[in-house]
Amino acid sequence: MITNHRKRLALVTGAAGFVGRHTVAELRARDYDVHRCDIAGPMAWSMKDFNDVVRWNDNVYDLVVHCAAVGAHRAAIDGQPMTFAQNMQLNAALFHWAMRTRQKRVLYISSSAAYPIEYQNILGGDHEMRLEEDMIDLWDPRLADGTYGITKLTGEHLAAAARAAGVPVTVVRPFSGYGEDQGTDWPFGAFVQRIRNGESPFTIWGSARQCRDWIHIDDVVKGMLSVAFAQRDGQSDGEPVNLCTGQGTSMSDLVHLMMNAVSRDSWTIVVDETKPLGVLNRVGDPTRFFEYYEPKVTIEEGVYRALKTED
Repeated sequence: MITNHRKRLALVTGAAGFVGRHTVAELRARDYDVHRCDIAGPMAWSMKDFNDVVRWNDNVYDLVVHCAAVGAHRAAIDGQPMTFAQNMQLNAALFHWAMRTRQKRVLYISSSAAYPIEYQNILGGDHEMRLEEDMIDLWDPRLADGTYGITKLTGEHLAAAARAAGVPVTVVRPFSGYGEDQGTDWPFGAFVQRIRNGESPFTIWGSARQCRDWIHIDDVVKGMLSVAFAQRDGQSDGEPVNLCTGQGTSMSDLVHLMMNAVSRDSWTIVVDETKPLGVLNRVGDPTRFFEYYEPKVTIEEGVYRALKTED
């Protein structure tokens, strides 16, 4: 007897972006039929426009991964305030569509920027402050990191509303995701490019002490899918989950790792205090995350992967 096997169907918004590209690849590796859309429009025959999807697409997907966002980098957070309106529109349109079409599960990618900045500017000698999921109370919100953080926090409210309306929603909060093909608008991608260009002295914005929880894109994607699938299968109650390692690395330490990877340890580091600083300390508590998945790629390995083509 021959039976037809229906591939599971997924939609990835923001599929042309850094997280979106890797999400599409991982889902296809898991035998999903993946539909793609992006806010930049149809850049390939199979890439739909985000606005067309949320207006006219009535498909019901096994999984919708909402990666679409504008200006998720420091320069935009501090210097492009109208990204707030754009991101609010994206999130509202996505969740309205998901509720109208009764999607089976939505994976909403929030951000560590949603945490109150009062908790992100405590920098101890051992980087002892860890951001725990319960530090965000949707009904007693505190000031997040810039308009981008406020947008993500509002998106979590929309996720809660969708869940109350009967749409299963998983919320994850990635920390500082990075990878070999990351763009130069983000610190890791910019640092890699400048190391390759031989920039010396090496300039860091704001301070060399800002500490971040760097998590490789492979672990971001595999981790967030592990959370979504576990919540789909009833293994948890749908609480938000950090995507993080729990290990902090300062900007200066990151640059030194890159310098060592290409054997150029004679370089010097300077600080440009006229550029945006961002928060001092953004390191997550991984306790909840580790119940679903544990990251595999260390920051040392991630730096090596990004610079392994260097002589």
